[in-house]
Amino acid sequence: MPRKKTKALVRDIAPDRLYNSVPVARLINRVMLNGKKQLAERLVYGGMQKAADRLKVENPLDVFEQAMKNIRPHVETRSRRVGGANYQIPFEVHGQRQNHLTTMWFVAACRSRKGISMEDRIAAELADAYNSQGSAVKKREDVHKMAEANRAFAHFART
Repeated sequence: MPRKKTKALVRDIAPDRLYNSVPVARLINRVMLNGKKQLAERLVYGGMQKAADRLKVENPLDVFEQAMKNIRPHVETRSRRVGGANYQIPFEVHGQRQNHLTTMWFVAACRSRKGISMEDRIAAELADAYNSQGSAVKKREDVHKMAEANRAFAHFART
């Protein structure tokens, strides 16, 4: 019997204190560990400022938005069983899933950098993503390549 489709509960997130931006607040919540929100805010704001200074950009929010735009995926593959075989079927990514993947990949890329403080990791990853480099952008490119390689199975998505 097929699974019952449930409507996802979408919670409203309050904008952050400094930039009044919901995406920045999402990043702060994702960076936060053990409920230490002030520490997460300090790390994210400091990283954004360092990245803006490094790139010689006036507004750190512009750096953040461009970096997230460069990480944002447009297609992904999902596994689907068709006639006894599993196929990776490409699907477009929309809305909240796009934002979620962007934030998750960015934080994972920051945490994978070793040997420097989290604030410096965030700054370095923001600067790299702003310039369309870095491991978060590489992750997006890998996902896009996987979807492109499996484009032949796209017709299974419509069945």
